[in-house]
Amino acid sequence: MGDSRGDGRTAEVRTRVRIPLRLGGGPAVDAEAVTFRGLGDDGEHLAFVLGTPGDVPLVRPHSECLTGDVFGSARCDCGPQLAEAVTRISEAGGYLLYLRQEGRGIGLYNKLDAYALQDGGLDTYAANAALGLPEDARDYTVAARMLGALGVDRVDLLSNNPDKAAQLRAAGIAVRDRVPTGVFATENNVRYLRAKAEQTGHTLTLPGLAS
Repeated sequence: MGDSRGDGRTAEVRTRVRIPLRLGGGPAVDAEAVTFRGLGDDGEHLAFVLGTPGDVPLVRPHSECLTGDVFGSARCDCGPQLAEAVTRISEAGGYLLYLRQEGRGIGLYNKLDAYALQDGGLDTYAANAALGLPEDARDYTVAARMLGALGVDRVDLLSNNPDKAAQLRAAGIAVRDRVPTGVFATENNVRYLRAKAEQTGHTLTLPGLAS
C-alpha cells in the first residue's frame, strides 16, 4: 500500500472498513474506520466516521489512553469521554479522531512513572516535569492532516481543551464552536481534573469532591 509516512503535506485515505463499536456498556454504534498514509509521523492514527457528517461535522480528537479507554482506569476521565464522544458524534454526524498519543504524548511507561509520583503528592503536570518530560507533548497537526484527507476544513470541536482548538486553527482548520464534553469526576480523578482546569484552562465545572 506504499509508504505510510510521506512528507506530511499529502495525507490521503488508505483504507476504509466498517466496525460496529460498543463502548461503556452502551448499544452498538455503526462506524467506518479510516486509516491514512502521509500523516508525517509513525503513529497508526485512526478516524471513525459516525452518523452522517454534515458541512460542519462534530469532531473529537481523542488521545489514546490504554489504562482508561481499555481497562477502565478511574484515575482519569478518558474512558467515559470516549464513550460519550461516540454517542454524541453518532447523533450529530462527524468524526472521532483516535490519536496514538498515550500519556499526553509521553508514552505508556512514562505515564505510569508519572502516576507513581502523583501518588506521592504531585499533580499530573508536576509529575511529568519531575521526570524531565513535557507537561503536554501532543501535536494536533496530525489531526488537521487527517481532517484534510477527509475533505474537512471546518468543524465543531467536542473538547474541553482550548489548546486543541488553537492548534487546529493554526493548522488551517476552522473551529466554528468548541462544544464541552461531560464532566466525569470521581473521588479517584478529581485532583487530575482540577489540575487540568486550573493549569491548562480546560472547561470543567467540578463538584465539591474532596481532593
